[in-house]
This record gives sequence, C-alpha cells and structure tokens, in this order.
Amino acid sequence: MPEEGKKAPAFKLKDQNGKTISLSDFAGKNVVLYFYPKDNTSGCTAEACNFRDEFPSFKNIDAVILGVSPDSVESHKKFAEKYNLPFTLLSDENKEVLEKYGVWKEKSMYGRKYMGVERTTYVIDKSGKIKKIFSKVKVPDHNKEVWEALNS
Repeated sequence: MPEEGKKAPAFKLKDQNGKTISLSDFAGKNVVLYFYPKDNTSGCTAEACNFRDEFPSFKNIDAVILGVSPDSVESHKKFAEKYNLPFTLLSDENKEVLEKYGVWKEKSMYGRKYMGVERTTYVIDKSGKIKKIFSKVKVPDHNKEVWEALNS
C-alpha cells in the first residue's frame, strides 16, 4: 500500500471520454486522487458534487481532481454529464489501480462480505509524492479537509 511521503504509483486509465490518462500527465500539479465505490449512488454523488462546487478553489491552487471507480467509461460519462462534473473520472474496470492503491477491500453489509472500494483520497504534491492519505472517508466536508491538506 502506498505511504505518505513516497512517490505515488504510476497508472494509465481511460477517462469518461475514452481518452487514456496517466498520472504523469499532471506532473508539476497537485493531484486529488479520490477513489469511490459507484456512480449515481447517494454518497458518491454527494462527494462528487462537493468537489464540483469547490472546483474553482482547487483550480486556484493548481490542483486537478481525478475520481476513480470500477464503473465503465460510459457510466462515468453519464454521471459527469448528469451532475455537470468539471473534473476527470477514470474507469478501472480491471481494478488494477484500485488494488495498487490498496482501496479494493473486503467489505461487509448486513453480515454479507463482498469486495468493493473503500472510499479513500490521496493528495499528491507537485513532485508526485503522496502528501496525505484520507482512508475510510466520510463525505460531509471531505472536500474542505482535502483543500486544507493541499494548503498546509
């Protein structure tokens, strides 16, 4: 699992428009890499909309926001259009990046165990190092704690 102070693992994934995006495309920028379970679910929609609403303040500090889930490119496209999301959503249907970042985990709901995404955000600095990891994210005000981490 990646650690704070270490280089963020490289990756290449398709965005909501089918374009291949790699972490190295954002060298020299701050990156908010947030992993979420599923498009169009209540918590994930709230998290995305919170980042959307604060997007201008992230742009002002030279930060890009990348959302990653195992949903398809087509699902991401519909989700981004429905909620006017101004940032990139990346599709990891093979779960390679989810596993590389340690967010594909066994979860439990109503006593049933299953594999899923543990809501996690990585704040990556301009040199590509992990500045802060937020595990088991609680959605309310998460965008504000991410912004504060970038400005500390």
